[in-house]
Amino acid sequence: MKRRLVLWGENAEEKKHLYAIDLQEDKSKVEIYAFPLEQVTEEFSQEMMGRWRKGEELTFPEKHETYERPLNLSESLLPEDVKVQRTDLVSRAQTEWNFVVMSRKLQQSYHSELEDIKMRIDRLDTFDKGIWEELKTFWGKVQGQIRDKNLFGDQATEIRKATDDAFDAMKELRQKMNEAFSGESEERKEKFMAQLADIEAKVEKGLGLKPLFEELKSIQRDFNKTKFIQKHRQSVWNKLDGLFKVIKEKRFGDKATSDSSPKGRLERRYEGLQRAIQKMKSSIGRDEADLKFEKKRIETTDGQLELQMRQAKLKMIEERLKSKQLKLDDMLKTQKELEDKIEREIEKERQAEIALEKKKAQEEAKQKIQAQIDSQKQERSAEEDKIQAAAEKIQKGSAKKTKSKPSQEKPSEEASAAPSKSSPADDEEIVEKKQEEKPPKEKPPKEKPPKEKDQGTNTDADDTIEAAATVAAILEEE
Repeated sequence: MKRRLVLWGENAEEKKHLYAIDLQEDKSKVEIYAFPLEQVTEEFSQEMMGRWRKGEELTFPEKHETYERPLNLSESLLPEDVKVQRTDLVSRAQTEWNFVVMSRKLQQSYHSELEDIKMRIDRLDTFDKGIWEELKTFWGKVQGQIRDKNLFGDQATEIRKATDDAFDAMKELRQKMNEAFSGESEERKEKFMAQLADIEAKVEKGLGLKPLFEELKSIQRDFNKTKFIQKHRQSVWNKLDGLFKVIKEKRFGDKATSDSSPKGRLERRYEGLQRAIQKMKSSIGRDEADLKFEKKRIETTDGQLELQMRQAKLKMIEERLKSKQLKLDDMLKTQKELEDKIEREIEKERQAEIALEKKKAQEEAKQKIQAQIDSQKQERSAEEDKIQAAAEKIQKGSAKKTKSKPSQEKPSEEASAAPSKSSPADDEEIVEKKQEEKPPKEKPPKEKPPKEKDQGTNTDADDTIEAAATVAAILEEE
């Protein structure tokens, strides 16, 4: 929690100034420095916003105003005539700084009590169990305030360091207890390291990662419940955390290759926002629980200082809740915007899928039509090949018939020539008979060439009919 605040504002004359507010814890006051606009350079403004606000000291311009204001919940940090834009920062700083002052007073009270205990420890020669228990009670009381966050980190560290010194002085008188605790911590560490080494060996052998991950979670639960000295705890934690990382990497791989589309990026951003919203809601829930708890504690508070601290803490929690609620509202608004963007991207992808399916259907139809055309071409080509083969077969058949006709006429010529081998007496007798039977001599009819032509035509027609029948037979067979 920062003890300084820097912001721009206007004074009663509406002149712009740079206001720097410095908390004085020990005095329960704040010092306010007002720098006129003409005295503020860009470099000085940046240094005030950065270095000075973090606690460093700077050289201020000569012309500036300085005044003090009391720190309480009833009056504003700034004068009434000073107007600033970020009034929420001023209001939050006021409530937080009131708590800081109360916490400082509580720290001083514990410091005084601890100094008294340390003075008595310094006078001891032997171990005193009563003082040991008193020191433990004191530290338990401090721890309760630390748990309630009534002490800041640096304050708790200072008290813890002083308390550790007191404990160290007592531990010198009780060295055996320290050695026993250290030995127990060493044994616990070795036990956990052995379990982790066994899991590491199983991971290297490639055994199931999910059961090993669950086993690691069980070991982590036991580890959180076990007491160690700091060195042993850190050693076991480093080993445990390293194994978690190894198993996660083997289970889930490299996330850098995840979806890089607009929708993927939006979804990852949405998931991250969801986790942030969940954390913010949890934080608000804890603050609300703290608020409810502090309200109950105020009713049973005895001391005036403690009452004032709890009232200041109550106000601080309320301011913190208000600030977190504003952030949560902004997150929810961003969530709605991301949901709308994701819906638009989903619609774009759906339209793209429809267009792709339509194009794919067109391509498939085109390919189907082309396949049908190719199939028909192949069928026609096959038919043409068959007809060509049949025609060649017919031509070969016709050629064979033409060659076989002369051979069929030879036997008749030989048969007509066969009677010439008869005897001369028989020949004279035959001649006489032919002359008796011979009719009056008539003019022999002329040969008609057309008959031979008709005969050839009939033969060709028969060949054509035979060829057609052959082609039909061949097609039928195939």
